[in-house]
Amino acid sequence: MSLAPRQQSILERAREQGYVSIDELAQAFAVTPQTIRRDINQLADQGLLRRTHGGAASVGSSIQNTAYAMRAGLMRDEKQRIAEAIAAQIPDHASLFINIGTTTEAIARALLNHSGLKVITNNLHVAALLSAKADFEVLLAGGTVRSDGGVVGQAAVDFIRQFKVDFALVGISGIDEDGSLLDFDYQEVRVSQAIIDNARQVFLAADSSKFGRNAVVRLGPISLVDKVFTDHAPSAAISRLLHEQKIQLELH
Repeated sequence: MSLAPRQQSILERAREQGYVSIDELAQAFAVTPQTIRRDINQLADQGLLRRTHGGAASVGSSIQNTAYAMRAGLMRDEKQRIAEAIAAQIPDHASLFINIGTTTEAIARALLNHSGLKVITNNLHVAALLSAKADFEVLLAGGTVRSDGGVVGQAAVDFIRQFKVDFALVGISGIDEDGSLLDFDYQEVRVSQAIIDNARQVFLAADSSKFGRNAVVRLGPISLVDKVFTDHAPSAAISRLLHEQKIQLELH
């Protein structure tokens, strides 16, 4: 089946960016969101795109992660709202783990108005952002440094395990319909598991494009977290799991 020019352009954008939002596309093509939804539905029915809340993802994005620079620009407004909501629940002088991810980097920026935080992270970007505050204590895990600024490996896991903190602020690459938290890098997952194991409360920051997104490495069940912060209600199956596990869902 041949594609209309607009649908072809939507498909090309999704392949280049990994994710496209309905609002972004409606503005770019000067059409209504309803028109874009119809285009996305037709492309998804042909197996060319994967529908998500508020947009669509390239079918290839379920196999490998999107490049860091591209991820940083995706769902920017949604990540900012999530970050501000999480920061509002972190008291001054708290101790925190912050893991790898562009959403957790947005959280770090939102925490800059706090006082006296102690932050342990395996994210070079987070460490650089927060170390600018003279009253913050920032500890950076050692290990193998990835091109996106993430630090992984056994040394990072061992370092994280030395601490017990008030909050873990974590991001994730995907959340399966069965509630499994998924990522692409086995070594990154091992560090995130240590972070979750050694925090009193775990806050998961996940924009709506993460729901139903596949990745090959399982971090664990969603029951590991205490609160989920997102921008759109997840599917009925995931919502039911959150309710059954008494996990608080916050929409922003």
